[in-house]
Amino acid sequence: MLIFCAIGRFSSIQLALISRRLKFSFIIPRFFEIFRLWLFDSSQRKSAELSANLFIRYFAFTDVKGQLVTDREIHMRTQYCGHLNKALAGQTVELCGWVNRRRDLGGLIFIDMRDREGIVQVVVDPDMKDIFEVANQLRNEFCIKITGEVRLRPESQINKGMATGEVEVLASGVEIINRAAPLPLDFNQNNSEEQRLKHRYLDLRRPEMSDRIKLRAKASSFVRRFLDENGFLDIETPVLTKATPEGARDYLVPSRVHKGSFYALPQSPQLFKQLLMMSGFDRYYQIVKCFRDEDLRADRQPEFTQIDIETSFMSAEQVRAMTENMVHDMWQELLNVDLGQFPIMTFAEAMRRFGSDKPDLRNPLELVDVADLLKDVEFNVFSGPANDPKGRVAVIRVPGGAELSRKQIDEYTKFVGIYGAKGLAWMKVNDRAAGIEGVQSPVAKFLNEEIVNGLLERTGAETGDIILFGADSKKVVTEAMGALRLKLGTDLGLTDTSKWAPLWVVDFPMFEEDDEGNLHAMHHPFTSPLGMTAEELKANPASAISNAYDMVLNGYEVGGGSVRIHNSDMQTVVFDILGIESGEQKEKFGFLLEALKYGTPPHAGLAFGLDRLVMLLCGTENIRDVIAFPKTTAAACLLTDAPSLANPASLEELAIAVTAAAKKNEENDA
Repeated sequence: MLIFCAIGRFSSIQLALISRRLKFSFIIPRFFEIFRLWLFDSSQRKSAELSANLFIRYFAFTDVKGQLVTDREIHMRTQYCGHLNKALAGQTVELCGWVNRRRDLGGLIFIDMRDREGIVQVVVDPDMKDIFEVANQLRNEFCIKITGEVRLRPESQINKGMATGEVEVLASGVEIINRAAPLPLDFNQNNSEEQRLKHRYLDLRRPEMSDRIKLRAKASSFVRRFLDENGFLDIETPVLTKATPEGARDYLVPSRVHKGSFYALPQSPQLFKQLLMMSGFDRYYQIVKCFRDEDLRADRQPEFTQIDIETSFMSAEQVRAMTENMVHDMWQELLNVDLGQFPIMTFAEAMRRFGSDKPDLRNPLELVDVADLLKDVEFNVFSGPANDPKGRVAVIRVPGGAELSRKQIDEYTKFVGIYGAKGLAWMKVNDRAAGIEGVQSPVAKFLNEEIVNGLLERTGAETGDIILFGADSKKVVTEAMGALRLKLGTDLGLTDTSKWAPLWVVDFPMFEEDDEGNLHAMHHPFTSPLGMTAEELKANPASAISNAYDMVLNGYEVGGGSVRIHNSDMQTVVFDILGIESGEQKEKFGFLLEALKYGTPPHAGLAFGLDRLVMLLCGTENIRDVIAFPKTTAAACLLTDAPSLANPASLEELAIAVTAAAKKNEENDA
């Protein structure tokens, strides 16, 4: 202890001079100074923020010539605004950030100063004339530096709505680092999305946006930590690759060296991660950019970020268990929310009960099949689909829905028309005990007492409810009534938005049929069938169930994966079923078919949409809110005006000619 007390008499610079002679100038002054401060200053020891700052503020540095450099020459700030608290009262701090707001009250100037970690109040006293004159020039979004003393606010002035509301900084220095021109955005009002995207660098300064981007960073960090701890290797895959059919259009990149040939930006690293399993890496992950040239929605972008995962020698159940743990622990750590155990539901059940393969289980409404009750009615709108093997008759019972007006019902009728429905029959239950006498419906004349009682019993309808009917092809009824279910849940406040409702959807059909009768892979052509040999699959592909699984959360598909095909014969059969000729198989997938011949291990994986996960974590409904620099729904960047016309010389070098029609379209867009 006497040795440390003696050390305490030396300054960090003195220690640096001594240690330089001992050839330890990089280590000794830093170690003893921080140790001395922790040993003798309990107030600094108690503050986690300040203890971290000691590594910055009190270290002495040496430049390349061995000359001492003070911390002031290297670091502009000692603290973040949002980290100040009462444990730092009496300390002098240096802050850098932006003017969030400036107020003149009672001769004093109050500055709400903001940086990425939060806001703190700065007070400028008029008695300090020089800095008061500088502070008087400040306007919103000026970039400034403040030096001052942290002090406790009077009890009556504590702001419990601020993380730093117990303290303020009495300024002893105010420096304008950079002035701000008149702002194109008003941070206190709702700006149009076009304005926000055009000036995204300003929009991102708003605490709401800043918090979302920081939460995204935390989510990415969590994923890496979780997967690293579970033995996964972060391996990069190519960005310039070969075009392969994966459902959406590719973004093509012309080759200057190989004129007339094109790379494709990856829609996913699917084939490369399978090749990594064939290479023996066993557990792979990557947080990777993917690209799809498709029509956009609120939860889609032309470039998006994927958490890509692949494993060897793991079953579908094991992959689901591991990735469920990852998402469960992420919600627990970032939101302090326990998602519980995820239920498992088959695709068939999800479509039957909810009209969607990504059901929102927070919504209590369900589709109920009633074709057997209506197959003999003398009303072809019902009996036709009820007796058609490809038809469906389903109803939704809406609690309290008898209060819906005719105008509201007409609006819902128009809504289901978007999905191909030709109408929306309804039946209000005014008196459940009265049976057929207690219902009101424009189709009541076609229904007898037995049918009405059957409908009431099967749906569980009570007095004050309404029953809505959908009757058409299976596809139309399922899609229309599934969409109506969601809209009713939102419009009538039936969906409990305070809840989290995760689940797994499994046992998807391997193929789906288009209007021409052609089969297409429901997921992708590398998904393995469940419990079928290649011969059985070839004989009856329409009945095949895929060994695939989707993770759904609050009605959003947040991740999807499958057990992959690891046999070249099976892969060839799947390509044949999809109508991919042998020549095209060799041209587009020859490398994969070749690799499958050399002891390919069984492998499975899953990919999460990071943008969508973070969107849910942040409680927003648009992934543009959680991407630093997103595109519009027209796949344009308003900030940089991308995409733009290429230089003619560059096009000539690439041997590319732009057609007159394309030029005209570009002029029209401009």
